[in-house]
Amino acid sequence: MIKIKKSACMLLSVVLLTLAAGCGTTPAVETKASAPTPEVKKEQPLKTVKFSEVIRSIFYAPHYVAMQKGFFKEEGLVIDMNTAQGSDKGAAALIAGVADISLVGPETAIYIYNQKGEKTLKIFHQLTMKDGSFLLSRNKVDAFKWSDLEGKTVIGWRPGSAPQMVLNNKLLQEKVNKVDVVTNIASPAMAGAFTSGKGDYIQVFEPIASTLEKEGKAYYAASVGQMFGAFPETSYVATSDYIKSNPEIVQKFVNAVAKGTKWLNTASQDEIAEVLMPFFEGTPKDVVIQSIERYKKQDTWPAVPELTSEQFETLQKVLIDNGVLKPEQKVADMGAVVDMSFVKNIGKAAK
Repeated sequence: MIKIKKSACMLLSVVLLTLAAGCGTTPAVETKASAPTPEVKKEQPLKTVKFSEVIRSIFYAPHYVAMQKGFFKEEGLVIDMNTAQGSDKGAAALIAGVADISLVGPETAIYIYNQKGEKTLKIFHQLTMKDGSFLLSRNKVDAFKWSDLEGKTVIGWRPGSAPQMVLNNKLLQEKVNKVDVVTNIASPAMAGAFTSGKGDYIQVFEPIASTLEKEGKAYYAASVGQMFGAFPETSYVATSDYIKSNPEIVQKFVNAVAKGTKWLNTASQDEIAEVLMPFFEGTPKDVVIQSIERYKKQDTWPAVPELTSEQFETLQKVLIDNGVLKPEQKVADMGAVVDMSFVKNIGKAAK
């Protein structure tokens, strides 16, 4: 009897095991063969760039586009921006280490080089290739001529600044001598001084020029940039030490701004205005659009943002003509203050 019971128990065990297999129980060996869980890659943290712009103007639209459209973020950068109100202040911020990159007149790199100090600056991206200022008159002018400025007062920019030197150079070319150019009014106060009654003409950037026109407080006379011709007015600059220590950041910065310039050339007026308006609070959309069209018309933003040797020579000639650079102070070796290697690598994959 005992043997029969044992046989029955063994048979029952076999049946139960068979039923279990038939019901889809997964064998242990299959569990070992399952695919491993893929690793989730962590996003790299964004690198912060302390950035100083010379003034706030639609003249620098590609930079604002790169910020607002996320082109800097695509390159792994976040921009901590402040407005210096002057190239001299933007250069000082670099020397003091409170800014990593500044958007200033390229002449600042030449000035610092000639001081023979511990730090030097290098131009690594040429953002604009025309002067960005416009002459507005208090009274309507049908066909402006430079001789119209004879005996008049013009509210202009500080001595040694790019717009002041370009205007002065043009006056010298046109042999217009008896012009009182006021150069001691801070840039944020220039428009207020004009609207309060000072001066016959004012030299301003956009969107201030179009704003004064729309308000009926001034009349368009001329584009200084268009009448003067090609001039490397505003550049991205950093200390030689920063560029040497952070070449990847500089390359990503250049890539982002290049994307901004390219987008500007293909986007519609409405699209551009929507992107720029957050940087110019209170400025009407039609004023932003007019400002952009004026800068586009004079070919402000080069497709290839390179400072060439010819343009560098033009810059130094203007500095000498204005008496802010002695002939013996000319920088013979352009490479001492200019590094266009990053511009030449735009769009190339990192090695």
